[in-house]
Amino acid sequence: MSHEPAATQLPGTRAELLALHTETRRRRNAAAHGSEEHKHAVEMIGQIEVEIARVDREATPPRV
Repeated sequence: MSHEPAATQLPGTRAELLALHTETRRRRNAAAHGSEEHKHAVEMIGQIEVEIARVDREATPPRV
């Protein structure tokens, strides 16, 4: 059994990623701690944050 989160297609713009991050945090906070929904939301938040960082690094000039 893999502990890697399933690949999910994420939005391409920083604004869309931030909106998804906000919604995913809301879902995480509403889910019972330790539930599958909670775990999935935590994994998604990590993926979204990595993608936001990637978009920021590619910006001209880079956002740091």
